[in-house]
Amino acid sequence: MNCFEDLKYRGLIKDISNPDLEKKLNEESLTFYIGTDPTADSMHIGHFSSFLIATRLAKYGHKPILLIGGATGLIGDPKPSKERPMITKESVEKNVEGLTKQAKDIFGFEVVNNYDWTKDISIIDFLRDYGKYINVNYMLDKDIIARRLETGITFAEFTYGLLQGMDFVHLYEDKNVTLQVAGSDQWGNITTGIELARKMKDVELYGMTMPLVLDANGVKFGKTEGNALWLDKNKTSSYELYQYLINSDDNSVIDYLKKLTFLSKEEIEDIESKHKEQPELRYAQKMLAKEVISFLHGEEDYNKALKISEALFSGNVKELSYDEIIDGFKDVPNFEINEELTLLDLLVNNGVASSRREAREFISAGSILINGDKFMDENQVIGKDIAIEDKVLIIRRGKKKYYMGMFK
Repeated sequence: MNCFEDLKYRGLIKDISNPDLEKKLNEESLTFYIGTDPTADSMHIGHFSSFLIATRLAKYGHKPILLIGGATGLIGDPKPSKERPMITKESVEKNVEGLTKQAKDIFGFEVVNNYDWTKDISIIDFLRDYGKYINVNYMLDKDIIARRLETGITFAEFTYGLLQGMDFVHLYEDKNVTLQVAGSDQWGNITTGIELARKMKDVELYGMTMPLVLDANGVKFGKTEGNALWLDKNKTSSYELYQYLINSDDNSVIDYLKKLTFLSKEEIEDIESKHKEQPELRYAQKMLAKEVISFLHGEEDYNKALKISEALFSGNVKELSYDEIIDGFKDVPNFEINEELTLLDLLVNNGVASSRREAREFISAGSILINGDKFMDENQVIGKDIAIEDKVLIIRRGKKKYYMGMFK
């Protein structure tokens, strides 16, 4: 399977600017770039789905350059419905630093910042050297701009496509970049760069877009109610990422395996066959979680996430360390324990039960487990001696309700 066939099999090609690109991807070694604006100090899983193509194309002999938009991030790519909130220069600088380190650590390719070649261009030079080559009517035909005309679009947002086009021309001159790759929502900006290069340099550059990876609800992959799953494991732990991936929809998981892993066509087809035979085992989802987390955080972190998940499923929380407990139960109700107290008081004082009568009912029914063990004596004193690493208690009420108590 050649490069273009591989990309097509994985559903990673939506638009190409010129049919000749297929042959070039298969037979030549192209220098290409893919970029992102620094809207945060970490990428999220949606960035991963896009930036992974850099590694994929590199395996076929192409040279990737990753661009962090320190300049374009100060303006903001126009959204279809409204203007993006302006980010302070200080925040952009901090975010650029975080994303640059992350891009190098995860993907290992050259990283550039478009602020470096944009910061010294005056507004007069920008208008004379770049603005004169792009017709306003050409810009008005761009989908995002056309959709914003009714509600209004600022001049700053209007120029964003030209700034990105300027990046393409600069990288062509400076690093012989002839291809830009991006998500499908960037098609208008890519073609602006191609048009700018044609008029300024009389050269044919190329563009390729990928379909946006969506979840089962049609939302951009990695977004849940506006909250991203971050690639920085200090912001989103490997366990949290594991839980998200293991719960991928059955109708989407094979598509994710194609787009988010380097498993071969034969391996994916084998996984799909096994998954269809016993979907309740979630074999495809487990393979997805293993491949993605191992790539991002390493095999050790994947094994840690798997250990936490299996321990929580079985109820054997005593197998976990304090740090693993904090990862696995960070979102459950939690409270501090200042002194030893009876089981009854522990439940009532900390909201595990609403009254002493209800607490006794839970205890007598065998519904209270602490660190995986059943407790049935309401007068039993609960102290650090039964806590994990003398620090933490995990209380389970019934089958699914968890609480975390931490000794001071």
